[in-house]
Amino acid sequence: MKFIRPPWLTHSGEKKDFEVYSCNVSPDGSRLVTAAGDGYVRIWSTEAIYNAGDPTYTKPKQLASMSYHSGTIHTARFSSNGQYLASGADDKLVVVYRFDPHGKPQEAGFGSDDAPQVESWRVFRRLIGHDNDVQDLGWSFDSSIMVSVGLDSKVVVWSGYTFEKLKTLAAHQSQVKGVTFDPANKYFATASDDRTIKIWRFNPPTPNSTAHDQHNNFMLEKTILSPFVLSPLTTYFRRPAWSPDGAHVAAANSVNGPVSTVCIINRGPWDGEIHLVGHEGPTEICAFSPRLFTKSPTDTASPHTVVACSGQDKALSIWVTAKTRPLTIVQDVAGKSVVDLAWTPDGRTLFAASLDGTITAVIFEPDEIGYEMKVEQNEEALAKYGAGRRGAGILEGPEGLLLEEKSKEGEMRGVEGRMGALMGDAALGSNSSTLNGFPSNLTTNGVKDSQETNANTSQTSVQVTQSDKPKEDPTAAKLEQLKNRVTITKDGKKRIAPLLVSSAGSNESSLPQTRLMSTSGTQAATSDQPQTILDLSKPVDGLPQGGLAALLLGNKRKFAPMEGVEDDHIDKKLATARKDGAVPIVTNTATGLVPAKAQAAPAGPQATPDFIRPAVTNPSLTVSQVRLAVPKVRTHIVRSLGKEQAADVDDVEGSSRGQSQNLVFEARNATQQPAPNRDQEPCRITVTRRGQPIFQDFLPRSTLLVTGNNNYWAAACEDGSIYAWTPSGRRIFNALVLESQPVIFDCQNQYLLCLTAVGMCYVWDMNTLTSPHPPVSLAPILDIAIHSLQDHVTRAPAVTGARLNSEGRIIITLTNGEGFAYNPNMFVWQRLSELWWLVGSQYWNTTDSSVGNLQSTSAVGEDSKISAGVIPFLERSTTQATLARGRARMLQNIVSVLLSKEGFEGFESTVSIAHLENRIAAAMMLGAKADFQVYLYMYAKRIGAEGLRGKVEELLRILMGDVYEDEEVTDTDGATKQIGGDRHWENKSANLCGWPRQQLLREVVLILGKNRDLQRITVPYAKVLGITEEHVKASEDAMVS
Repeated sequence: MKFIRPPWLTHSGEKKDFEVYSCNVSPDGSRLVTAAGDGYVRIWSTEAIYNAGDPTYTKPKQLASMSYHSGTIHTARFSSNGQYLASGADDKLVVVYRFDPHGKPQEAGFGSDDAPQVESWRVFRRLIGHDNDVQDLGWSFDSSIMVSVGLDSKVVVWSGYTFEKLKTLAAHQSQVKGVTFDPANKYFATASDDRTIKIWRFNPPTPNSTAHDQHNNFMLEKTILSPFVLSPLTTYFRRPAWSPDGAHVAAANSVNGPVSTVCIINRGPWDGEIHLVGHEGPTEICAFSPRLFTKSPTDTASPHTVVACSGQDKALSIWVTAKTRPLTIVQDVAGKSVVDLAWTPDGRTLFAASLDGTITAVIFEPDEIGYEMKVEQNEEALAKYGAGRRGAGILEGPEGLLLEEKSKEGEMRGVEGRMGALMGDAALGSNSSTLNGFPSNLTTNGVKDSQETNANTSQTSVQVTQSDKPKEDPTAAKLEQLKNRVTITKDGKKRIAPLLVSSAGSNESSLPQTRLMSTSGTQAATSDQPQTILDLSKPVDGLPQGGLAALLLGNKRKFAPMEGVEDDHIDKKLATARKDGAVPIVTNTATGLVPAKAQAAPAGPQATPDFIRPAVTNPSLTVSQVRLAVPKVRTHIVRSLGKEQAADVDDVEGSSRGQSQNLVFEARNATQQPAPNRDQEPCRITVTRRGQPIFQDFLPRSTLLVTGNNNYWAAACEDGSIYAWTPSGRRIFNALVLESQPVIFDCQNQYLLCLTAVGMCYVWDMNTLTSPHPPVSLAPILDIAIHSLQDHVTRAPAVTGARLNSEGRIIITLTNGEGFAYNPNMFVWQRLSELWWLVGSQYWNTTDSSVGNLQSTSAVGEDSKISAGVIPFLERSTTQATLARGRARMLQNIVSVLLSKEGFEGFESTVSIAHLENRIAAAMMLGAKADFQVYLYMYAKRIGAEGLRGKVEELLRILMGDVYEDEEVTDTDGATKQIGGDRHWENKSANLCGWPRQQLLREVVLILGKNRDLQRITVPYAKVLGITEEHVKASEDAMVS
């Protein structure tokens, strides 16, 4: 062990040396940065420090000094990539410097005793985010974020690329005095005077991430209390350290009874049962050596770490995890408290900064702390915690470079599109919320909600481009006139009046906007990064207390003024009533709250109620496994078709086809109970167009539900019979007789759906009068399998909606948030959406427009309408059901516990990839062409970023298929046919879910092309597709031109 303390290694002043509060070594080990009370950040040469005793050494000692703070500088840290240097001071600022290798060094001021500058460090950013002194800061191990802490109790997270403030964490209750990062790049820890250490979990942001994208990032994982309950509040810093293998956190200023210690916190359970005892006063700083060590050069089986501690007792202790006692304790290392420690990258030299103004270097020999292992051993130790710090990779030849450039060109076009939207170059296209490719509302119990506001809850956000021709803006000519408007000034000169740019268009921005329900679509490029912004901590209600009126007008309303009554008379009267426990009744009027008036008892004939009686109970309900609520018999049932859905039917007056007409289908049931032994009055069926009758019919039983479209009308009666008519009134078939009453009745195109009270689902094709599959029971999706057979009825999830897609597939949503679809090819129900994906997946962001509006810009035509938007619709239903019932909090707590356990470090990444695979499978099963393409590209981008070579190879191989083979499968007649269509991965056709395989493969290869680690896999496919040849040809053409 060798100590070096050069006399020139200080922040000297006129009368005394200033206190040194921080020191740090650059990643290459050639520079030492110090920060002190003189307001200077100084950079020293470590080579000069090592040769301080050599009189022949003449190289510069101080490389640079910067004074851009107006007060004492408390911390200075190099970024992990060595590109930046950041400092924080009591002027509340964080200053970021960048090394300029070609810049001219700054000259020393007149009369200054500083040595000439050797290196040029320029101010890159000044960051404002704290309200008090900045006490400490740290960089993540990939330099993607920087975290600063201060005396304002705030933890501020900054982007390591743009230095934008991503998030402010205000969880501490007192001054925050230390921060350290997990070398596996999963957590960081902050230490505060509120006697806690908080562990924060984060995902490294991308270079173009903003504060909006990081809404659900940087979440509190654990608050550690026990080792710090009685810790003193007299320390200037509480600087913790993370071990290089990621397994432990060393926390300063902890106590074990009356003894000041350093607590070792275990990763995962975050408990602190190990205490390093050896200091007489409170410790302020801990620092792990960045390398792993072994006892001998040949021993690689038992690595250990080295940690240094110091504090107010001016002693330096060195601990080796392989021993129970300290390696050494050096007393009186400095004249005052030691406040910062810094190791060199090779783990052999330790620098100590003290408040007495001295900086001491301690050099260890191999036989003292051990022999350092290779850096690869650190990465192997961190791999079990999910560390994915992959390097830039090695190019796989010139073709790999061309593929990477081609891949980045697409990303740049997307960035330019977003910048154009930001600058106002792009206008938001018209919005059309669709489901299955058509405007439609969710039908529940066959009744369409009359309020327009409820339509948004059943519509999707995926719109399909109908035409590439842009719509003309009717205000464009008027705006052009306003821009060229000429005005005459006071001096008689003509000038063109300026037009405010922000008012030049009435359209919204095409940038993604966060809304509760995504209702705006854009053709611009949309980010596919995972953004989860759901707050699952508590259930929510759709409307506040007081209903819609309270939402619009507020709950705090004054009483309406009344003649002859004093202003405070009503308030006193209501207050008196409340004392007795009574609830005063008031009427909410347009002018205010008015006390309710007593009304006389009703007399004379009364209006007919909305419903007459319950439907006739079917005996089959008593023995069935599933029992669903039956709608009551209503007096008047109406189903209307708007102008967009109206049928083109010739009326009796001979009106021409093609005219949009409003059609109304009505069913009027008998309003009185029949006399004994007498049949009841028939139900009257009427279809009218703008008040003029088209046809009329009568049914012997009361009607429960009705539905219809431009192909047919249908009615379901209380005896379980189904009737249907053509648009002109001709009966299509004899009455269909079911086993129980209908519960949900819906139609889509030529398909008709009926869900009965015993849970049976029927689907009929009204064109061919056939059924695509036999009746299917809801029992499997109502948790029948997990309920034991009992004599009494057990509660199960309820059906919140049932509908058909454009191909006649049954779509069911339940109150537990799950969404199902029936697969007629496999004769089984498939779960498409569930609460598990909401809690565990990073791609569950259906309340954000960036996913709700994801669409294919090239998906044009009728094929793109098949099942369009079903998957986002089901996921939004899951979100609404979960928030309404508050079930997500339990699963969220389970996931939080799992993430802290060993073996679950890659949990979120695995679940997110599985969620994308679930979306792709669902889109393929439903034939959702546009959704399939979007989810496939998101999946390719994610597995490429994760470096999953096996899945990448499999995806490219499946997409390749037999697209370049000439073999065909023919039937006995010699006609070419496809095996199983194009909705499974192994089909032999040239298409996959409606897309040409070659187009999908080309896009996926371009997405994966920028990942150098995968270019050994992607370059052969790029050659086959001719991507690299196109790039070379384009470059040659550009050079010729």
